[in-house]
Amino acid sequence: MAHQTLSDIAADLASGRTDPVRLVEEALDRAREAPAVFITLMAEEALAEARAAAERRRRGEARGPLDGIPIAWKDLFDIAGTRTTAGSRTREDAPLAQEDAPVVAATRRAGLIPLGKTNLSEFAFSGLGPNPHFGTPTPDFPGVAPRVPGGSSSGSAVAVQRGIVPVGIGTDTAGSVRVPAAFNGLVGFKASSARYDMAGVYPLAKSIDSLGPIARTVADCATIDAVMRGAQQPVAAASAAPDIVVDPAVLEEEGLEEAVRVNFEAVLARLEAKGARVRRVPVTAWREARRAIAEIGWLGAVEARAWHLETITGPRRALVDARVLKRLDGAAAITAEAAERLRSLRATLTRAIADELGGALFALPTVRHVAPELAPLEADPELFAKVNLATLTLTMAASFLDMPGLAIPSGMDASGLSTSALFSRPSGEDDAVLGAGLWIERTLGGPAA
Repeated sequence: MAHQTLSDIAADLASGRTDPVRLVEEALDRAREAPAVFITLMAEEALAEARAAAERRRRGEARGPLDGIPIAWKDLFDIAGTRTTAGSRTREDAPLAQEDAPVVAATRRAGLIPLGKTNLSEFAFSGLGPNPHFGTPTPDFPGVAPRVPGGSSSGSAVAVQRGIVPVGIGTDTAGSVRVPAAFNGLVGFKASSARYDMAGVYPLAKSIDSLGPIARTVADCATIDAVMRGAQQPVAAASAAPDIVVDPAVLEEEGLEEAVRVNFEAVLARLEAKGARVRRVPVTAWREARRAIAEIGWLGAVEARAWHLETITGPRRALVDARVLKRLDGAAAITAEAAERLRSLRATLTRAIADELGGALFALPTVRHVAPELAPLEADPELFAKVNLATLTLTMAASFLDMPGLAIPSGMDASGLSTSALFSRPSGEDDAVLGAGLWIERTLGGPAA
């Protein structure tokens, strides 16, 4: 299963070239060899489900093409019989979940097997991914010093990058699916907040939180999206080349690495050559969203502080990662009036960008830089804070506008580290994003090698 797509594995199952028990056993072996990727590895349960899936296939009663394929879940999702830690020692005595989150239950109905619950930035509150409590999962990049995995869905991304599972499910409040996908050379789909049932998912900022899969292809993301929603069929590829809007100011920003810019422009040129229409114009609502975040503050931090207030002001404060505490404490400076202003601006600008784009995709680099080296960031909290903000600056604004988006690999830099392009649409236009993404993937010649 290593580095195979979901559709490849489904084909192998259908032909008898593999079986669910073998898939799960191999996945467990790879998981055990990958430190800090999983917080909870559900070995016994997964093997039992694999045997049941194999028996269903033997009887000709498979639940569908995905029956028997292992999948990884960020440790924010309730899975019956497991503890949802949110990557925090403060939740070590939290009760075991009594039932699956609805999105987990939906994937089980299709026969997908939870292999375990993956590591993350504590409370999902970092775009870089280190976790001092459960260790930091690192991607398998040959020839370079260990890199950050991207956060906060670090373990879900690395589980796919290392070939443990074909799909990992994450959450995204400011970039937590798109950033780790970008750093790991994967596809990440961040949905609109209302696309999936959010019950049974431990929150960070309830009005901004969203979910989505990380996989090797847009096609796999579309497949899992349909399963998570209980839809009969995945979204189909767009039949025509998309209109694409690029705000030229983004490509002129300080901090945008040359390889990121060059690879992004190369993707646009290839799409234009196949009929896509690219317009380079200022996008006022986008610029206003970024200005509001920079000048007033991050609404997600306000909601995160309110949710965790009892923890960070009580006896368990000392158990929380100091880098996370600093950000939660800092949110106290955002007044109630300022937070209300942010909410009002969010509503206004979310409508405004839909009018501005007029049915076009909004394209920009997912992150301004490739995955940074891990060790310097772990050693220097100030550097960590600076790089974390730089990492999230583009995806955060899209989250503020509730824009569904696909992070798609755009190439590599001279060291072999991945760059990524982000294609987004206004809130609620998830089907259009996925349809356009499928067209883009086919036009570019399939997933990155």
